[in-house]
Amino acid sequence: MGSGNPVPRVAAIHDLSGFGRSSLTTVLPVLSAMGVQASPLPTALLSTQTSGFGDYFFMDLTDEMVEIAGHWKKLNIKFDAVYSGFLGSSRQVAIVSEFIEDFYHKDQIIVVDPVMGDDGKTYGPYGVDMIRAMKKLIRKADIITPNFTEACLLLEENYRAEIEVPLLKKWMKRLADRGPGKVVFTSVPVADKSRSFVFAYDNSFDTFWKVSCSYIPAAYPGTGDIFTSVLTGSLLQGDSLPIALDRAVQFVSLAIRSTFGYNAPGREGVMFEKVLYSLMTPVSVSNYEIVE
Repeated sequence: MGSGNPVPRVAAIHDLSGFGRSSLTTVLPVLSAMGVQASPLPTALLSTQTSGFGDYFFMDLTDEMVEIAGHWKKLNIKFDAVYSGFLGSSRQVAIVSEFIEDFYHKDQIIVVDPVMGDDGKTYGPYGVDMIRAMKKLIRKADIITPNFTEACLLLEENYRAEIEVPLLKKWMKRLADRGPGKVVFTSVPVADKSRSFVFAYDNSFDTFWKVSCSYIPAAYPGTGDIFTSVLTGSLLQGDSLPIALDRAVQFVSLAIRSTFGYNAPGREGVMFEKVLYSLMTPVSVSNYEIVE
């Protein structure tokens, strides 16, 4: 990747929850299974992930982020990718932006998962200032992976229960015009409700892609983190965007299916550990399609 690292190295900027499969507790094992060294830069420490748990312990690590990044800079550590997820304040967004500038080198991949909300609603700390800050951060990214709610927030569009593909393509191009060359939308509400869809746009080829899987009537926290982690790991392995999309969708779908069959508490996330081995096998079947 141009860094000289014998093993691809990622700066993973996410929160850390002691219990519940989300953020760093999924990012680290997924990337490691794909042969990638993940160096965590934690944004906060929580006793549990937030969805479905009350009275959880929370420690903000904004000041510590600055100290950790400063030490890494003195050590002249080279990262093949910088990958950010949930950020708890506009100051943290600014720290990530500065981190990207400080650790930049040629051929590096910048992945921003603009975690801000879901199902048409923003998460607790996200107000106008945070959304504005995230709009600036995505300009520095090579790849962004918003869900449909987050895409609406970034574009200042009203959330809708369904979107036609021609309009979806226009929205993706609008975001690509703001900086990120590759735009991935997850959880896209199109007419076919029997399947779940991920759409992507690569402006270097002016090409749209889609990957789908069977819809399962269950919701688990952390699946977005797993999706973007597999996508990032796949790209660092040299896969093309559509292959990376396919691998991410297939793995998340497999993890959801393995969990759904156990009727486990949804708040604990998907049992990805049971299917982690699948990330170590070659790509066998590809279901991606070009969207005309």
